[in-house]
Amino acid sequence: MTDPTPRPAGSTLEDMQMTTEGTLLDRMHIEILEATPERLVATMPVEGNTQPYGLLHGGASVVLAETLGSVGAQLHAGPGRVAVGLDINATHHRAARTGVVTGTASLLSAGRTLVSYDVVVTDEDGRRLCTSRITCLLRDAAPGA
Repeated sequence: MTDPTPRPAGSTLEDMQMTTEGTLLDRMHIEILEATPERLVATMPVEGNTQPYGLLHGGASVVLAETLGSVGAQLHAGPGRVAVGLDINATHHRAARTGVVTGTASLLSAGRTLVSYDVVVTDEDGRRLCTSRITCLLRDAAPGA
């Protein structure tokens, strides 16, 4: 049984990975392979994340991109601060029907209150499926969080 008690966002990858059970990352089988404030890499299977026509759902690519940008922003924010998604956009270039996709987020800009990432989602052959940009707002955590 999953503990429904909300937990504050962690400032390390290990902290965040401990709180993914029962989340969208868990349901979509997103696996974070590399995470620093400057670069993040994660994978996600196509199977289970498709639209009714059998293609990778565009929203799944956006979830992968937002996951990477949000985790990177939280790592940049550090302890006592939280990252909140402010804006995300995506352009879908081609479809995937099978296999695993990889998202790679590269830091575009990082300051005290805003962080932006460029995220590229590719298939197993390295072909670009989606390009996304995410911007997160950084805030001080609420007292007691």
